[in-house]
Amino acid sequence: MELSTKTKVNDLIAKYPFLKDYLIGLNPEFKMLDNPFMRKTVGRIASLGKVAMIGGMDLRKLLDGIAAEIKTRAGETVVVLAGEAGATEDEARIDAMKNIIKDLHAGKDVESQQKKFHELITDVAPWEIAQMEQRLISEGMPETEIKRLCDVHVKVFQEALEHKTVPGLPAGHPVHTLMLENRAAEAILCEAEAVGDFAGEKDKLLGLLDRLAGIDKHFVRKENQLFPVLETRGITGPSKVMWALHDDIRGLLKDVRKRVADGKMEKVALEALTKMVRDMIYKEEHILFPMALETLSEEEWGKVAMGEDEAGYAWIKPEAKWRPAAEAASPAAFAGSAGSLNLDTGRLTVEQVNLMLTHLPVDLSFVNENDEVAYYSASPERIFPRSPGVIGRKVQNCHPPKSVDMVEKILKAFKDGSRNVAEFWIQMRGRMLHIRYFAVRDAEGKYRGCLEVSQDITNIQKLTGNKRLLDWE
Repeated sequence: MELSTKTKVNDLIAKYPFLKDYLIGLNPEFKMLDNPFMRKTVGRIASLGKVAMIGGMDLRKLLDGIAAEIKTRAGETVVVLAGEAGATEDEARIDAMKNIIKDLHAGKDVESQQKKFHELITDVAPWEIAQMEQRLISEGMPETEIKRLCDVHVKVFQEALEHKTVPGLPAGHPVHTLMLENRAAEAILCEAEAVGDFAGEKDKLLGLLDRLAGIDKHFVRKENQLFPVLETRGITGPSKVMWALHDDIRGLLKDVRKRVADGKMEKVALEALTKMVRDMIYKEEHILFPMALETLSEEEWGKVAMGEDEAGYAWIKPEAKWRPAAEAASPAAFAGSAGSLNLDTGRLTVEQVNLMLTHLPVDLSFVNENDEVAYYSASPERIFPRSPGVIGRKVQNCHPPKSVDMVEKILKAFKDGSRNVAEFWIQMRGRMLHIRYFAVRDAEGKYRGCLEVSQDITNIQKLTGNKRLLDWE
């Protein structure tokens, strides 16, 4: 028996079951191994190198400790391969991929980089691609540039990714539901691709495009449920790039629908849309989902699952209600404590405050002085989608990449006291929306956060004359 950075956790525990308890005792991060589902999914694809990285442990010490435990418990001598000091092999692989991508961005052709990749690396993992993108961003490469050649990145690494499919998942698990939605999206794409006469089958194609627009809910759950939890693990780069791609798909879908409606549809436009959606599905199922499953604990998946019903689903509903075994992420985690609150001008219970805020004819969101989303009003008909996964998230990460600079400018002006209000109005889906941001300051004038107020003012704009209290019936 040999131990190395590539040894799979599941293979090791299958041969030496006592190592499960040993690893859990070493580090609280390894508690996921106590769950059969996590062992079947993460354990099947996670290597000891990855385990050491997740637990923040020295790889050599981990391997030596496992070898010693096997010697003590089973009386067998295992060989720890030389050179397994720290995560140097994983680091070298990530650096090698990073250099390949830099060459691509410098104009080198894809074929030469694919050859270089095969010479250097034979088994790339999804989390390593995510880590590579994260490092490129931290080193100053713009997210827009990474997004521009994102498809080329995948093409270079595609052969190595082909076997990195998502393992079997229980019904109702967030990834299981996202994958069911991908199958539904593929079915819609197939129907759209079968349309041969854009003029004669105009209504049919418009109907299919309207159905495909449901993919927005798929994207919203990723943006508001999955990405925030990945961010707590320090994984921000890949989600920012993917969010930008979401917006590209949204924009292209809107453009293609307009072309069909105006009778100016061309086959190349539909081909571009279907390719973009299929490529997104590939990136999800060969990079994002395997990487997330390797990284997040079952309890963290529970946080991803919370609020999914509120965010909504695209085309399908989960086949079952899934919750982590420990039920660590329960609704109580998001609830306030019971009791009365003494306010400046009265007293209300927590329940009354919550009811009052959710019944206001406006959407409220509050961001604290650390730029973290602390609250949003869960009114029945929100203008913009929100879900519990956004709580605690940096507000900069709650906006598409193209809007972040303006968000930063507004917050800076609020913090330095030069501005107190930012006001905007837009027309969306035939409605006029009024959006205002207010700097919130305490009695001493210290900045304590930002209040966002959004309101549908379509009917307000139509008001004329007077309607007094006595006129109401």
